[in-house]
Amino acid sequence: MKKVQLIDGKVCVEHIHMYVAIPLKLSVAEFMAYLKGKSTLMLFDRHSEYRLKWHDRQFGERGYFLYQ
Repeated sequence: MKKVQLIDGKVCVEHIHMYVAIPLKLSVAEFMAYLKGKSTLMLFDRHSEYRLKWHDRQFGERGYFLYQ
């Protein structure tokens, strides 16, 4: 949908490394907001007990690291 290509990735205990190629018309900030929002909703759909635990707080960290 966003025409983003996942090049490589690793899942660690507390974080995820992803190497992606995004189209020039999509900013990094827009993509990260979309990715974090959708992944949180998917997690809450699969594990409803987290929704109750995190309903008044932000799920995950606010920032991200960008390496070009």
